Amino acid sequence: MGPPPVAVLFVAMVVSLAVAVPLTGVLVRFRANYNPKALHLDSEGGTTPHTGPVVNSYIQMFARVQRIEGISGLYKGLMPTAISSLLVSIVILLAVDADHPRHGKYRAPEAGVLGTLFYSLAMLVISLPTSILTYRAITTPKKLSYFDLVGSLRALLTPTERRRPWILYLTPGLMAAETCHICVIVLFLGPLRRLLLPKMSQPVLTFSDISVWKLAIYLIFLCASILVLTPLEVIATRLAIQRNHASAEYNSVAQEVDGDAEDSAEYSGSEEDVIGLRHEGDPYLGLVECAKRIIDEEGVMALYRAWWITLLGGVASTFA
Repeated sequence: MGPPPVAVLFVAMVVSLAVAVPLTGVLVRFRANYNPKALHLDSEGGTTPHTGPVVNSYIQMFARVQRIEGISGLYKGLMPTAISSLLVSIVILLAVDADHPRHGKYRAPEAGVLGTLFYSLAMLVISLPTSILTYRAITTPKKLSYFDLVGSLRALLTPTERRRPWILYLTPGLMAAETCHICVIVLFLGPLRRLLLPKMSQPVLTFSDISVWKLAIYLIFLCASILVLTPLEVIATRLAIQRNHASAEYNSVAQEVDGDAEDSAEYSGSEEDVIGLRHEGDPYLGLVECAKRIIDEEGVMALYRAWWITLLGGVASTFA
């Protein structure tokens, strides 16, 4: 008699968090790091180069986090990630498939393309606030307590967002970026996988079940989809960490930093921040505008930071 499914799921979640949180945290920071190429005007009208950190690879970012903030910095975002994982695991265990729980962000009950799309969008609505908190907890230069929920929320959310938490869903362009990401996977890659590799989802898979040339065709299309998916992930990261300040009429795009921000937590790095962030008074105004500004200010390759991680995730999901 083996261990109960709940115990197995709990152990698997602990192990996955121990490995995934540092790797995800470095990825989020690498993609969030603001590194404009253009010169800026100082207070006297002179031009000055950007003085923020220049990090050109995922490995460099990993080393930078370790050097400046240590192990605790690598595990920033642990609590919101753990809470989100626990809630999703409970839903999977109780509501989706108690005997054979599925794993993966977009693996839903077999209900056709439209059913899968509806399921994925519903999960997006449920998980978006937690994702925003996780990304902000990872990228904030402040040191957050694992158990001081109120203090962490005060550091991560503006007074406007705490008074009106639904404004998180109105973060300019974020829902659009996440929805587009889901649509590419569910409406394009999903049907293509079922068409070319219909036996890949079988519990027991043998080499004879796989057509090599069909697998090659699917991988070609998967690589092509990375040209769209990676920029959407980078843009979603930038938009998720962009806090919503608001004017009297609570327009989430009207950024009024003065008087709508608090400084209540100490900083993780004693001498320097791990990453550079855009000034909150000059926000991205939407999905397309964010893409254009990233290209104009940082170059098109900024949209493809850590593209290989997106590709590896896609390849892994092919055989899941």
